[in-house]
Amino acid sequence: MIKNMVFDMGNVLIRYDAARVCDVFVRDEAAKERIRTAIFLSPEWVYLDMGVMEEEEALEKMVSRLSSEREKEDARQCFYHWHEYNMWPVEEMGDLVKELKERGYQIYLCSNASLRLWKCYKTVIPGIEWFDGIMFSASEKCIKPQKEIYERLFERFRLKPEECFFIDDLRLNIDGAAACGMKGYCFDGDLKRLRETLDQLQK
Repeated sequence: MIKNMVFDMGNVLIRYDAARVCDVFVRDEAAKERIRTAIFLSPEWVYLDMGVMEEEEALEKMVSRLSSEREKEDARQCFYHWHEYNMWPVEEMGDLVKELKERGYQIYLCSNASLRLWKCYKTVIPGIEWFDGIMFSASEKCIKPQKEIYERLFERFRLKPEECFFIDDLRLNIDGAAACGMKGYCFDGDLKRLRETLDQLQK
């Protein structure tokens, strides 16, 4: 019997677009792409999600890939402010979270995210007031789909894997959870289909 709903954050509860902050701080189109790549497609971005690198160290490695001082300064501004522009809530998902809570489910978040998110998650995650627990990968020094993060989730909140249902937008994360005993659903943006799947859990 499913008692707990576990949500991913990006492309499930929130929309995310790394180009948005670059549109704010960078005028030249070619420079935007170079800066976006240097920051958001870098190995350092993954290290931040894993919690194994400090922000300033990561930033210096990111900007070292850029050639001009102007682009480096623009990149710094993008890095310092990305959380203000790149994320926005999917309000319909907030409604779903509330409905699930009212049905008696416990609600949890398990997301690959850097420590920066602890400063702003309450402003971007819809229905945050209904969540019973939050887990960001950087705090755990591991990321999905590593088994360790799912095991930490179960241990931290005293959950039984077979009583949890996981909603994530990436199949490899769903598969990683399944290997640890937690069934799930790969969300493709179709909220109607997700609702139908969740309704079937109660039958």
